[in-house]
Amino acid sequence: MKRECLEIVRNKCENCMGCALGKTRTNMVFSDGNPMSAKIVLIGEAPGEMEDECGRPFVGRAGQLLNNFLAEAGISRDEDLYIINTVKCRPPENRVPTDEEKSACRKFLEAQIDIINPRAIVLCGATALKSFVATDKKTTISKLRGQWMNITVDGKEYPAMTIFHPSYLLRNHSMEDGSPRRLMQQDLSEIKSRYLSDVEHSADILFSTDSEKEMVTV
Repeated sequence: MKRECLEIVRNKCENCMGCALGKTRTNMVFSDGNPMSAKIVLIGEAPGEMEDECGRPFVGRAGQLLNNFLAEAGISRDEDLYIINTVKCRPPENRVPTDEEKSACRKFLEAQIDIINPRAIVLCGATALKSFVATDKKTTISKLRGQWMNITVDGKEYPAMTIFHPSYLLRNHSMEDGSPRRLMQQDLSEIKSRYLSDVEHSADILFSTDSEKEMVTV
C-alpha cells in the first residue's frame, strides 16, 4: 500500500510546475531507500548536479561521504532510511532553495512523511532544519545538532534530530574529539541506538581500517 500511495505522489510530483525549478530540472528527484522497511526519514536540502542527472538524492561526493558514515554506524541506507529533500528539483548553480520553492514542494514532502510514518526524522543540514523549526539568525546548526526535539508534520508529532550536512563535512577533515566529523559519528550512533537497535539486516557490514581511512579523506 505504501508503494502505491508513494507512486501516486511521485506522478503528481513529476508533472508539477508549481515553481520555476520545474522548468530547469533534468530529472525530478523523488526519494531513495526502501519505503517498506525504512524506520527513519532523512531529509536533505535539494538535489545537486549529479542528483539532477540520475534522479536520486545524495549520490555526489557529499552523498558518498554520507554513505560511509552511515555504514560505520551500522545504518543501512537501503533498508533503514527513506531519503528525501526539501525540494524535488535542483536549484540553479546548487543555490539554497527559496521559501517559495520549498512551499511549492511542501505538500509532496509531507505526503511522503505521512505515508512512511517513520519512528523518527533526521534533518540533514540547516535548510532541512529551518523547514521545520523556527530559528533566529543567532541560532546555528552547531547549537542544535545532536539534540532530540519534536516536530509536527501534517498534525502529527515526530521525534527529530538535526545532523550536519555531509557537504559541510567535505570541508572539515579532522577526526579529533569535538570536530564536525566526530560529532556526526556520535549523532548517527545515537540515532542507531535509539530507533534502530532492534532492526536486523540480512547481512552484517564489516568495516576495515582502509574503509575508515577513506571516510576521513573523502
